[in-house]
Amino acid sequence: MSDNATNTSASALRAAALRPDLDLNDMRLGLKIAAERLSIVRYVFLVQIEDGIASAAQRASLEYADAVLIGWPETDSPEVVDLDEAQLKVVREHMMLMEGYIAKFSHMEHDGDLDGMTDTLIRITERVAEIRQLYQPGFPLPTFAEIRRVVQDEWDEDMDKIDPKDASPTADELEKETEDVDRDAGEQGR
Repeated sequence: MSDNATNTSASALRAAALRPDLDLNDMRLGLKIAAERLSIVRYVFLVQIEDGIASAAQRASLEYADAVLIGWPETDSPEVVDLDEAQLKVVREHMMLMEGYIAKFSHMEHDGDLDGMTDTLIRITERVAEIRQLYQPGFPLPTFAEIRRVVQDEWDEDMDKIDPKDASPTADELEKETEDVDRDAGEQGR
């Protein structure tokens, strides 16, 4: 047995010991792992942003992850298709990219880099969306750009409620208003 085969076999045994619920020969395993990984990263991100007012970009990245995860199918769902070898190779490539982004996300979390985490959550979600699209080709998934537009509009509306544009007049504006009121009062007294 070659060293590579021995290492692969040892890795499979360790994985089976850690996650006995996983069948490493299941051709749909990528679907399950992708959802689990995105769910964990999404939760970590939510915990990081929950103390303040989330920016529009932070809200949009979270909403994008939610949109990709919503209605996630079970691996035995009739909506889920079996993939051929070429498609499974694409799934593995997306999984490798996803795991690379998750490692970067972890470093950013450690460093407190919320902007970096926000962008990286989007990249992770894009990989997971691609995996879902392969396994569930008929499921309509929104793009980040679509979600971002809606969230930006909502965020702008929320910010206007908190700080309406006319609610904080400048000193010059207050002085002008006072002069106008005084002038109007003077004209009415005549």
